[in-house]
Amino acid sequence: MAYKKVLGFLTLAIASFSLVACAPKEDSKNTLTIGLMAKTKSDQARWDKIQELLKKEDIHLKFKEFTDYSQPNQATANGEVDLNAFQHYNFLNNWNKENQGELVALADTYISPVHLFSGINQKGKAKYKKLADLPKGAPIAVPNDATNESRALYLLESAGLIKLNVKGDKLATIANISENKAKLDIKELDAGQTARSLNSVDAAVVNNSYAVPAKIDYKTSLYKEAVDKNTKQWINILVAKKDWKKSKKAAAIKKLIRAYQTDQVKDVINKTSDGVDITVW
Repeated sequence: MAYKKVLGFLTLAIASFSLVACAPKEDSKNTLTIGLMAKTKSDQARWDKIQELLKKEDIHLKFKEFTDYSQPNQATANGEVDLNAFQHYNFLNNWNKENQGELVALADTYISPVHLFSGINQKGKAKYKKLADLPKGAPIAVPNDATNESRALYLLESAGLIKLNVKGDKLATIANISENKAKLDIKELDAGQTARSLNSVDAAVVNNSYAVPAKIDYKTSLYKEAVDKNTKQWINILVAKKDWKKSKKAAAIKKLIRAYQTDQVKDVINKTSDGVDITVW
C-alpha cells in the first residue's frame, strides 16, 4: 500500500510539473497581454478568431479589460499590457499630448461610425423618427471626455443642428458652438452614462462600445456619422510603446497584426457587429 501511495504521489507530481512547464508564462515572448475596454460579443468573436489563427504560431493572447478610457494607454505605457486595442487616432494623439506620451499606432483595424440616437419614451419606444422631429430646446446628451465630446459636436454639426467655429481635427467644445438656432440643450455626461440618459433626454450621441452592451436599437438612430477621408482620425488602431520593435515580443506583435488583418477576421467583424464596425485595412 505504501509503495502504491508513493507511486501515486510521484505520478501526480510529474503531471503537475508537466502542466506548469507547458503553460505559457505571462512574460514569455510568445504571450501577449492586450488592453481592452469591456468586450462585446463581436469583440469576443474577432479575438477568438485571431487566437485561432495564431495557434499554429504558438502565440498566446491574454486580455485585461478596463472600465474607462483613461486607463488602457497608461497601462500600455507602464508595461502592464503589451499593446491595446480600444481607441482611434484622434484619441491617441490627444492622450500623448496631455500625458507627454510616446505611444504609437501599430496598425489600422476598423472604424465605428457614431450615431445620434433618439430618446426613449415611457413605453420604451423612440421619441422621434427623424432629425426634423427634434423640438427647439431639445436636451441632447454627449460624452464629456475631450475627444469623444469633440467628435459628438462635429456629428451634430454634420447633421445640421449646430455650427462650430473650429474645423478639421481640432478639438471642439461647447464653447466652440457658434450657432445653435434650435437652442439645443447640450448635456455633457460621462461616456458610460449617455446610453442610460436616453430615458431622460430627447437624443444622445452614444459610443458604440456603450450602445451595443446597452442593446440600443440602431433603427432608432437619427443620424449616422459618414465614413470618408474626413473621418480618418476616427479609425481604430492597435497601439504599443514607441520602442516596441526592440522588445522581445516584437515578433509576436507582428504576427498578431498579420492575423488581425486577414479576410477571416474581416468576415467575423462584418457578421458579428451588424454593420456597427467597418474594417479599413
